[in-house]
Amino acid sequence: MIVSLIAIGLLLGMLILGVPMVAALLIAVSFNFVVGGQWSMMVPQSMVAGVSQFTLIALPLFVLAGTIMNAGGISGRLFDFARALVGWMRGGLAQVNVLTSMFFGGMIGSSTADLAGSGSIVIPAMKREGYPPEIAASVSASSSGIGPLIPPSSPMILYSAVTGTSLGALFAAGLIPGMILGALFMILIFVMALRRKWARHGDLSAREILVKGKRAILAFGMPLIIIGGLVFGVFTPSEGGAFAVMYAIALSLFVYRTLDLRTLYRAIVSALMMTGELLVIVSLSFALGASLSSAHVPQALANVIDFFTSDSMLLRLMLLVLLAIIAGMFLDPLIPVLVPVILPTLILYDIDLLHFGVLMVMAVVIGQLTPPLAIALIITSRIARTDQMRIFMANMPFFVTIILFTVVLILFPQLATWLPSQMR
Repeated sequence: MIVSLIAIGLLLGMLILGVPMVAALLIAVSFNFVVGGQWSMMVPQSMVAGVSQFTLIALPLFVLAGTIMNAGGISGRLFDFARALVGWMRGGLAQVNVLTSMFFGGMIGSSTADLAGSGSIVIPAMKREGYPPEIAASVSASSSGIGPLIPPSSPMILYSAVTGTSLGALFAAGLIPGMILGALFMILIFVMALRRKWARHGDLSAREILVKGKRAILAFGMPLIIIGGLVFGVFTPSEGGAFAVMYAIALSLFVYRTLDLRTLYRAIVSALMMTGELLVIVSLSFALGASLSSAHVPQALANVIDFFTSDSMLLRLMLLVLLAIIAGMFLDPLIPVLVPVILPTLILYDIDLLHFGVLMVMAVVIGQLTPPLAIALIITSRIARTDQMRIFMANMPFFVTIILFTVVLILFPQLATWLPSQMR
């Protein structure tokens, strides 16, 4: 037990010092097995078992589809359509920012890909319209958190692989919370725009909506067909990922003709590098989780939770979510590292894994906005060319909204579980 706790502390310490996740995990796993005297063959066995999950096939496919959509300039068409829809509102470009993230999230499912694609377009546009750089960056950083909730979602694919929860049900569970969070952001921006006198961006024009919608309509075919296929059982999530790749290639290469073979090759290489590193992290995380389970760390965690919660299921759930949020401030990716450790505790308390999956995604979103890691703030600060702490302070209204919405999700699990139950 002591050795396992030291291994966890060693992992967190290295991450704080900036050691890459792969190296930090490898050192922590090796330390735990060697010093703890556990059977060394558990390491490769656990690693192979971790990446042998059939659900993980969907991960590289959706990552590749998103990379191709980015390289094919699809984000520009989505931005133009969103601007035609809501640009006329007070604080129009900020509203466009949120709506573009909702559109793009339904195709990519990754907040960092959203920032790389739509953020590089929306943030400079907002700065040109007179928005302070930290405001433009904070809206982009927070709205990118909608992407992991709306299917397809990379964090949910990882969660499904770790817990065995149905990926189709997880995709459905995130849809309503994602749309509600986007609506809350747009309401918040409207209130902020009235107080700060933010300008409108153009006028409402039915002709403009039709023109821009026609240019972007084929891009919406991918999420609609994928979600519809999953809902009606036409294909599995992995088959949906393969379809998404072919659809993205056909759309960008042959229809829009914004993608050439050289750019396609670079997109494939980029997706391979991204998923390769992620799958190594997943395999090492499974090994770490297996070693911690052998050292009875989950049981000790359950005892600590029982001490503070007095057998209250609601308090147990809140404490586990708080643990995930704190861990998310240091871990990226969060889910494959933390969930194998706490999964026995979740099963012991009979916590709904579907509901908790959505809460874990919210913890991922919060972690990406909270120092010291704050990957979303890092990316947006580079695009907006401003200080991360200024973005963090400007982001407070959105950050508080996310926290409050997470509490609502804890109190009302039906927001996440209703749609999957209807699918069944």
